[in-house]
Amino acid sequence: MKLCYTKYFASVKGSACRLALALMALLLILVLPVAGGRWGGLPVTVWTEFPPQTIVVQHAPFQWWVFVTLGVIIGSVVVTLVWRVVRSTPIAWSWNNGIRECWNDGEREIETSSTIPGFQHSIIPFPRWGWLGIGWMLVAWVIAWTRLPALAWLQHHTYVLVWLGYIVTVLALTQHRAGTCLLTRRPTLLAGLAVTSSIFWWGFEFMNRGVQNWFYKNVENFSAFEYACMATLSFMTVLPAVLATYDWLTTHPRLTSGLEDWVHIRFAHPRLAGAGFALAGAVGLFFLPVYPNVLFPLLWIAPLALLCGLLAASGEATLFDDLGRGDWSTLVRLSLAALICGVFWEMWNMYSLARWVYDVPYVGRFHIFEMPVLGFAGYLPFGWECAAVAMIFRLWQPMVPKVKR
Repeated sequence: MKLCYTKYFASVKGSACRLALALMALLLILVLPVAGGRWGGLPVTVWTEFPPQTIVVQHAPFQWWVFVTLGVIIGSVVVTLVWRVVRSTPIAWSWNNGIRECWNDGEREIETSSTIPGFQHSIIPFPRWGWLGIGWMLVAWVIAWTRLPALAWLQHHTYVLVWLGYIVTVLALTQHRAGTCLLTRRPTLLAGLAVTSSIFWWGFEFMNRGVQNWFYKNVENFSAFEYACMATLSFMTVLPAVLATYDWLTTHPRLTSGLEDWVHIRFAHPRLAGAGFALAGAVGLFFLPVYPNVLFPLLWIAPLALLCGLLAASGEATLFDDLGRGDWSTLVRLSLAALICGVFWEMWNMYSLARWVYDVPYVGRFHIFEMPVLGFAGYLPFGWECAAVAMIFRLWQPMVPKVKR
């Protein structure tokens, strides 16, 4: 078993095309929800109020049949994936003085650490800077959940502090297990991820204006400039957190064992299929604020369909190309990475001073922290969106286990 980079976007050719498609997708994400919302009668102040405070969307009350139906669908998918992993043949490997012995279906493979490109096992101890990250995270956590008078000036700004600690901690865990991580491999790309992340999440904030599935508390006293600065700094942590968590999960190949060769999904006419997905995503974005109670899941699905659909229609590689080979491991790890981050997002948010709350139609009960339990399903495609955006700008490539057969 080798751990190496997946060859996504390996050539420079086509970079301008991908950038143009990304800008086109961003423009449509900004224009279509406003056009649909205005057509549906929403006032323009929904998108111009800053910070957003006015509630204009009336969400439908809880409905048991919707909750049970969605729960069964989501649960069936999760159980199927877990069952596949549990029943797969374990890939056991160990290290002994820099030499790895890998047992795969009874076949013994021996590799030295120097033969593994990009991702090699580390025999060094946990990095010192990782302990600093853990300490920073714990201190920021205490500050976020307490109301010490001496730290009152910091209470509204703990989000970015605690997530900086989390990111450094996960990077250190990856460095310890693999000998490399985003920070030590290409720190400039990590900075690029942070900048892209702020734009990325501002897009979701903008789309949410017409749906209002979440809104913020204790931000009413911020000026527009203060709110923009505070939010932008916080949003810069999203992509680094999710993708660093993905890299750490990659060092645990058993988590996705059996998903490297599973259900194959191919389209006879991939460009035509891509155009269909892009059109469906665009239509979904337009009608999302018109029917927010019915279409609220499209907040997480429509942008992904639009972006990857445009790429596929243009003949460019996408995150989903591996499905043609039956490889689901990258997508599952991305979903798991986003879900892990989601649990920490919701947990740290619960007792923070400046925080968000949810109002989700039909399924807004049985909260884990502030999030309705079925709402965590939104993190599953969110991990794919994080990767798709980062890969377009060549800021990140998934590192995946490649098993010799």
